[in-house]
Amino acid sequence: MFLFPVLTWAAPIPLPNINIGVSQANSPAEMNTSLQVLILLTVLSLAPSLLIMMTSFTRIVIVLSFVRNALGTQQAPPTQLIVGLALFLTFFVMAPTFTKINDNAVKPFTAGKISQEEAMTQGMAPLRDFMFRQTRQKDLALFVQLAKLPRPKNRADIPTHVLISSFIISEIKTAFQMGFAVFVPFLVLDIVIASLLMSMGMMMLPPVMISLPFKILLFILVDGWSLVARSLVMSFH
Repeated sequence: MFLFPVLTWAAPIPLPNINIGVSQANSPAEMNTSLQVLILLTVLSLAPSLLIMMTSFTRIVIVLSFVRNALGTQQAPPTQLIVGLALFLTFFVMAPTFTKINDNAVKPFTAGKISQEEAMTQGMAPLRDFMFRQTRQKDLALFVQLAKLPRPKNRADIPTHVLISSFIISEIKTAFQMGFAVFVPFLVLDIVIASLLMSMGMMMLPPVMISLPFKILLFILVDGWSLVARSLVMSFH
């Protein structure tokens, strides 16, 4: 035990030396590589936003939030569960689109058959097709007008940034329409419970406290979560 500190000091543990620096590019190839790395890091940092804005995630998470608010269960299910369920439903809905991206862009690019620019073009094509199918013509015309673009002759004439903005607006509107349809049965139940309490003279008793178990029971009897999930998935077909 007395010799242990001596042995420890006699044989120091080697630690790695990590140096991160910025140096001047000496050739156009090095400059091109640096720009590619910078673009890749930018895309990775924006990946969560792209997942939310260019897929079915927006509609699904809004509708699930409406379901929880209509039930009036406060934090049940919790927000983490709502987001996780919305994320996996998004993967389920977007699976055909992601498969096309993998087959048309990722695999040929990794195999060296196409360039990076061609891979980006081939990869955006399935996403653009998905967004076009879910975007209303009225919203698309609005952002084309706001961007002061000439009247497009076909889908290829519409820039991606215009399409994304139109798609987000359409998704929010569709989600609120579905949320309204979810709210109506629970609102009717709240009105019925409140009317019964008033007719019985129980004005000091909160109607929400009495209607909450009945709303949960109604949601269970109609198999609510399966119905909501089915409606969400079918709304994208």
